[in-house]
Amino acid sequence: MNRRKTGTEWEQTASAYLARKGMRIVTVNFRCRQGEIDLIGYHNGYLVFVEVKYRTGTEKGYALEAVDRRKQRKICRVADYYRYLHGLGDGVGVRYDVVGIQGGDIQWIQNAFQHIYAN
Repeated sequence: MNRRKTGTEWEQTASAYLARKGMRIVTVNFRCRQGEIDLIGYHNGYLVFVEVKYRTGTEKGYALEAVDRRKQRKICRVADYYRYLHGLGDGVGVRYDVVGIQGGDIQWIQNAFQHIYAN
């Protein structure tokens, strides 16, 4: 199975999981020149940008560890563009979450990191 198809399947799993937990998913795989965000939704009054990471085992590390500072910076740039594109100003509360799937175990880290402002 190719990586994109595998990634899409796990993103769908994460989307269904988050929906069961009360998140309203509004966008899947938002792409632009700056990069991509896996899921975008609303939860508890926040606009939430979600990165989904999957690992079959631990030989390549843990899924949650894969969202390093460089990846966080990229997610923030894409999120800024998404907010600009949709006319969502600073009055909208924003949160960055990470869903890590290790084997079949799902972990949802809410507010996993703070916004990193562009230099």
